[in-house]
Amino acid sequence: MLRLVGVLESTYYARKQREKGKEKSALRSGKAGRPIPAYSLTKDGQKVSDEQIEEWLSELVEGEEHGYGYRNLAHALYIQHGLILNHKKAYRLCKKLGLLQKKPDKKVKYPRRLAQNRVVTGPNQLWQMDIKYGYIHGYDRFFFIFDMIDVFDRCVVGYHLGASCSAKEICATVKQALKERIQPGEPLPILRTDNGPQFLSHAFAEMCTDEDAPLIHERIPPKTPNMNAYIESFHSILERDVYSKMYFETFEEAYESVTEYIQFYNERRFHGSLKRMSPNQYHAAWRAGLLEEAEISL
Repeated sequence: MLRLVGVLESTYYARKQREKGKEKSALRSGKAGRPIPAYSLTKDGQKVSDEQIEEWLSELVEGEEHGYGYRNLAHALYIQHGLILNHKKAYRLCKKLGLLQKKPDKKVKYPRRLAQNRVVTGPNQLWQMDIKYGYIHGYDRFFFIFDMIDVFDRCVVGYHLGASCSAKEICATVKQALKERIQPGEPLPILRTDNGPQFLSHAFAEMCTDEDAPLIHERIPPKTPNMNAYIESFHSILERDVYSKMYFETFEEAYESVTEYIQFYNERRFHGSLKRMSPNQYHAAWRAGLLEEAEISL
């Protein structure tokens, strides 16, 4: 048949091989493949979410490791946190955060402020905020809580729970807390955060520089969690009382448990630093003028 149509055997079989290769390639591309895990492991087997790794990377480049490439950043995370991060994932995360090459000098719309020593004498003067993650065993996934605490009365003034924690979601949570917590005419609180990527984002900067309600945003220096001690303390309590005692099968179980605990914490949990009152009770007593003047230096 090939001789009748004038086609060489080598040409025919070479074409058949190319077509077979294309079919295999199409089959491979049609499969979902193994999903990329959203975490890495430490040398002792602990899972660390990609969001936490991104925060660590951002803190490194804000500090003395600012000149490191992605391989050295990965090694620094191994030294500091025992994190096993291969070079491919380190490259991917650094590329996502824009850390692969030197960035031009930023022209920010508002001054970059480092956290200062302050004396807090009442509520809504200083809010500390941070992000913490928990683990869903049933899905092998992480969930996130972004929350804010008032340094004076220890109230958790707002929080967001979700499978993600973007800058947009954080901004919406802050705006809602300001709306519910701040009375018309009252000064706005200072917002204190670490150097997580959400707090370095354009969205967060735009919220703080809003002409109608500008906010002062200060960031603690890298590797100084003690300057954000109140929100870190609440997260340690949340870890002890909820995360370490619960085995979450679903996201709904986790959200319900955390929501119930925050309600208990604000309304009924006695606090030794608040004269054995709950944060909401202490806040109400201060509003009613039933408390002596107090100062918190930090």
